[in-house]
Amino acid sequence: MTPVSCICSTSIENTRLERRSSGPVSLDFCDSKSLFDTTGMFHWCPEQQLRSCVIDRRLQSNLRNHVIVCLFADGQSPLIGLQNFVMPLRASNFDFSELKHIVFISDAEYLHREWKAICNFPQISLLFGSPLNRTNLRAVNIDQCDACVILSAPKSHSDDSALADKEVILCSLNIKAMKFGSSLPKINILPSVNTSTSVTNGSGIFLITEIGNDQNVQFLDQDDEDSPDVQLYMTQPFACGTVFTVSVLDSLVSTAYFSDNSLTIIRTLITGGFTPELEYRQAEGLMIDHGESSPETLANRLRCRMIHFSLGSGLFQKFLDGQTFGDLFLFALESYGILCLGLYRLQNEGSRRRFVITNPPKNFLLARDDKIFCLCPGNKVSNILTGETDDKHMRGITMPYVSCC
Repeated sequence: MTPVSCICSTSIENTRLERRSSGPVSLDFCDSKSLFDTTGMFHWCPEQQLRSCVIDRRLQSNLRNHVIVCLFADGQSPLIGLQNFVMPLRASNFDFSELKHIVFISDAEYLHREWKAICNFPQISLLFGSPLNRTNLRAVNIDQCDACVILSAPKSHSDDSALADKEVILCSLNIKAMKFGSSLPKINILPSVNTSTSVTNGSGIFLITEIGNDQNVQFLDQDDEDSPDVQLYMTQPFACGTVFTVSVLDSLVSTAYFSDNSLTIIRTLITGGFTPELEYRQAEGLMIDHGESSPETLANRLRCRMIHFSLGSGLFQKFLDGQTFGDLFLFALESYGILCLGLYRLQNEGSRRRFVITNPPKNFLLARDDKIFCLCPGNKVSNILTGETDDKHMRGITMPYVSCC
């Protein structure tokens, strides 16, 4: 299993500023159209033929609110395990209508080798070619995506570790330099899409870039004023959630070793949850198979979810002026069993860039435009989102953005 790809896929859901579609999210846990694997933990579909999922760059695309994965690899590269990237984004505690389409841009031979492991997950497409080619990026509507993840397969050997990340860094800078606007060909718009959210340049696209060398983080953001000697966790890209490095895994492993309880939260955040059967199947290298619905597997859909609230709306409307994170934490936990993990705060007034503040002190003052990361009990998610409850504090609530692992 490759936790790097799992963490990157989870970051897609945890750091997106807000969901583009409007209106409440439907959570019908008995949707007869949805199929699940034998554990009930993930959405499943019959095996798809690779050629039916390949995007023709010559045809007009109607992709919206999707996830793009730019992967640098070739036919000789070691497999990084794209299944582990896809699984959290196909967790069964998403309603089927919430699933984001995933598009992989990479070498044809490499994607053929990975296909067997991901062919039973719905809403996956492939585009053969280089992620550095802007024609390929425009063909999958990168300006309309919810997130773009840039990955690279490990190199068998490298003469200079500083050059190991050159492709992903060039890809990131290339996307940020792209322009979008009325001069481009018109594309059919889905009825539910708000076209006013379209970005006009690449800097407005949410990017997550994986690098192997911590020191290379300084090259990802040309506007970053961080000193080259500053540690990774003190840099702006890391604080904003736009970069991931392998060294972060060392911290996770250490935390899990010294704290058994932390492993449960880490699993929820990274993998979308685990069952003994799922652990066994992964350990044995077994494929994801279709399973019949049962009360036990359907119950797995109600597992804990990560929800992204906007302060001043819904449950947290009262927390606008002079309130502290401690007040918010106790209110959410005691009233609804919701565990607040941290804040997502604007860097400064007028800025679109946000950074993460994990586990702030109890006397930390909240800001009006803060967003809050929360773990919510699965059996309460539907009521919280739709407002169908007798609790007067939760009546008529519509959440602007929802994410889960």
